[in-house]
Amino acid sequence: MAIHLPLSRLSQWQQVTFCAALLERMLPNYQMFARAVEFGDAALLRNQLDLLWQWLDKNNRTKINFEAQLNKLEAATPNPELFDTYGVFPALDVCMALMSVFQGIQDKNSADFASVGRLSANSVYGYVELLLLEERAEERAEESTGDSAEPNDEALDIAPDVLEQHPLVQWEVATQNELFDFLKNAPENKKTCEQAKEMVMEEGLSNLGIEV
Repeated sequence: MAIHLPLSRLSQWQQVTFCAALLERMLPNYQMFARAVEFGDAALLRNQLDLLWQWLDKNNRTKINFEAQLNKLEAATPNPELFDTYGVFPALDVCMALMSVFQGIQDKNSADFASVGRLSANSVYGYVELLLLEERAEERAEESTGDSAEPNDEALDIAPDVLEQHPLVQWEVATQNELFDFLKNAPENKKTCEQAKEMVMEEGLSNLGIEV
């Protein structure tokens, strides 16, 4: 499952703004994970996202040492094999998304920017699937009380159309489309950045529905 937007039609500046705005919705997932397991550096990632917004300010553009930032980010990136909590996966998506933006800025012909939208969407799809699987398992457990038969894996499968109808998935799709439509005709200035950020954070929630 993926959201297909023609990001290549946007300028590099517009694409970075698109990515930075999506990262605002993703970052709380890393922050919550880092607090829960006492791993990583949430302040570092917040600072790196702020650096991107400052880089987007053409009138007072901040220079970024991409190699240094990527090295710092790599050290703060969690290895899913070392954690037994689901939160490691959306946290990893945040790190990968930031890496993609840093790499994309350096390579104007890169497809790295498009991966940010996919990572954000994948975080949502994965989380929603987990929620639905837990609900399905609970329902089947209640139905099979007194029955020794175990539910098979197929009985717990979540159909794609069920995922697509979930409010969090629909919200993610709507947010990315709204952001793209806004940016494709927006001027490349600080006000546009502020409007993009306000647009995606209006609800005060991360893309997984976590309160910011």
